[in-house]
Amino acid sequence: MQQQYEGYKDLADSLKFASALLNLERKSQLHQDIITICNHLVNPSFRIAVFGPFNHGKSTLLNAMLGNRTLPIDLIPTTGAAITVKYGSDVRTRIMLIDGTEIYRSGTEVLQQFAILDGNRQMRKDVASVEVFCPHPFLETGVELLDLPGTNDRDEQDNLIREQLLSADLVIQLLDARKLMTLGERENLRDWLLDRGIKTVIFVANFINLLEPDEQKQVQNRLLFVAESFRAELPPGFSNLYRVDALPALRARLKGDVAAANSSGLAAFETALQNIVGILQPNRGSVRLPRVEAIASQIQLSLKAKIDQSAIEIKSFDDKENSKIEIKRKAANLIYKGFATSVGELRDWLALPNLLTKYQADAAVALAENNFKAWQTNTLKKDLTQVQLAAVKWLYQAYEFFQEERPQDLLIPFPSEPQVILPSKPNNTDDLSEPGSIAVGGGIGWLLGGPVGAAVVGSISYLLNKNIQKQDEQLAKESYHQEVAKLCITAIEDYLSLFSNQGLSILAEYEQKAEKVICFEFSQEPIEITNKRESLQRLQNGFNQLLRQLENVKILSNHQPYKEIPKYPNTNRKYSPQPERVQTSPKKDTSVKQKQENTAKNTATKVESVSPPPPKASPSPRPEEVEAKFRDWELNEEIARMKAEMRSPNACRQTSPGSQSGKQQNATQTNKAPNQPKTQTQKDKITRAYSILGLQANASQAEIKQAYRTLVKKWHPDLFVNQPQLLKQAQEKMHLVNDAYTILSDK
Repeated sequence: MQQQYEGYKDLADSLKFASALLNLERKSQLHQDIITICNHLVNPSFRIAVFGPFNHGKSTLLNAMLGNRTLPIDLIPTTGAAITVKYGSDVRTRIMLIDGTEIYRSGTEVLQQFAILDGNRQMRKDVASVEVFCPHPFLETGVELLDLPGTNDRDEQDNLIREQLLSADLVIQLLDARKLMTLGERENLRDWLLDRGIKTVIFVANFINLLEPDEQKQVQNRLLFVAESFRAELPPGFSNLYRVDALPALRARLKGDVAAANSSGLAAFETALQNIVGILQPNRGSVRLPRVEAIASQIQLSLKAKIDQSAIEIKSFDDKENSKIEIKRKAANLIYKGFATSVGELRDWLALPNLLTKYQADAAVALAENNFKAWQTNTLKKDLTQVQLAAVKWLYQAYEFFQEERPQDLLIPFPSEPQVILPSKPNNTDDLSEPGSIAVGGGIGWLLGGPVGAAVVGSISYLLNKNIQKQDEQLAKESYHQEVAKLCITAIEDYLSLFSNQGLSILAEYEQKAEKVICFEFSQEPIEITNKRESLQRLQNGFNQLLRQLENVKILSNHQPYKEIPKYPNTNRKYSPQPERVQTSPKKDTSVKQKQENTAKNTATKVESVSPPPPKASPSPRPEEVEAKFRDWELNEEIARMKAEMRSPNACRQTSPGSQSGKQQNATQTNKAPNQPKTQTQKDKITRAYSILGLQANASQAEIKQAYRTLVKKWHPDLFVNQPQLLKQAQEKMHLVNDAYTILSDK
């Protein structure tokens, strides 16, 4: 029994906790029902309530059972409070007022002051509870009798009765045989009893003695119909219908007339009642739990509605935030990809083998011609600026998008101008007129002058670009201008080597700084969402706790427990993309330097006739360069689209990979209706555009974009810079392709 009591106490605590989570009004019916049933769950007494419309003889019946006029009775409605009759060694009354005042009196005369209706048939509003103690053997078994005010009189009284019925283990519904089961009684039977899980009900018919004999038989039949239509849950073998003439029974008890008490039906009723209580009392849970189940069902439905609404609001917020984060993450990855690609190209450009291949010859010639400074500014610096800006622009793109740390400029300085010291003049040379070694900085062509200066320039090109086979060392005598050319070549190699080392070191540091720019911080969750998330967790915990306690007392539920909500990491977190790095420049090919040295060693002795190299034509771009430009264009287009999404009020709307750019979307949404009718001219343009791109009508946006990509790679004008006829054709073709792509993207 103690274990069962503890289980009921835990269940009551769960019900109260759930009620608090619902923030119910204190005067609401559900709140009152929860408090009542929770108190009743842990009440060790077995309560019997007498229930029925006013003036049906409820107090008279109880007085007859007690054997004296304990409770106030009159010809008009009198009971103005729920009066609980308990066991006591003598008759006394205790009244508790709402303000906490306790009134304790011997006898029951004080009831006339606090427990009857006033002249306006109103209950006193300052009374909290009324208890009468009586030395009756039935009460001594732990039974309490509850005298309720009459129904169908005042709403205030009806509310009190509804509340008190939940705390009754057995209900005696008193019927007036003269007007059986009025509409009000039938409604109360359904709303106040059946729908609330109160099924331990006994019907007692009063006033049958006032009917004529032939009417009594008809009433008996109607009473049987009423009793059979109500499926009372009483122990087997007991009827749920009894006849008691309350007033004659009371008079018989006061006189001690046993025969009269028996003929009134009181004795038979009391015997059945005591036997029913004897069976139900030890297992009060079977009586009380159906009421708990009815109330718990209401609580669960209310909690679930509140949980679901809160979950929808939080999910809506999470969906929007996740969509924004996904856009930012994708943008960060794209920007990092573009940055890594550009940095990889810059790293390749700074690689010494590539610098030597691209610039050594021209730089050595510029040095020999005393034109190195201009070459450095107009060629090397210009190319460096271009590849630097290609990398830095991505960081400014990231700063504009994420507003994190402002990027620094990428500054790669140039080494000091190379210095060349001329070797001693050969004695057998007739074309040099000045003796000795001469230290030269910034150019030597003007110093050597004439055909010797031109020969040095020619020898530079010759030594770097010609593949001279090894000859016998005795025959491979170098001329003076070839020796000077080698010095220029070596000086430029040292210059470019220093420039490469410094540039790669600075670039490595710059890449690390870029991580602070290409990133974004997850925004702090608004406090109202955090509070709502915590409130939702409390609601779910309360729901699950109630569900467990109901299962413990064998009350099954159709609901499933809620899973625990993952805690939102409301701390400062940053996202820094770390995709696979673009492959770095190839390892330094030492064979380049070796090849140059071999070339210089194997140069023929007679080189005076070698003329300076003709101006170089601009080389045609390689297909991979066009591909790189197209990738760069795609990345910029994608980032522009995501920026438009971030600015749009519908930024959280999911977009497909093949959707139009943000600019195209906005233009379409602003200027065109989804199914805007097109003129015949517009239809012809669209048909022609499909034909230009080689597509079937109504091809998807992804197919349009893929076709455009393929044609750009095939007809990009940069591929035909040295083929004038094809260049013109490519330009015309690309003009048509661009127009077609624009038309189909905006249709």
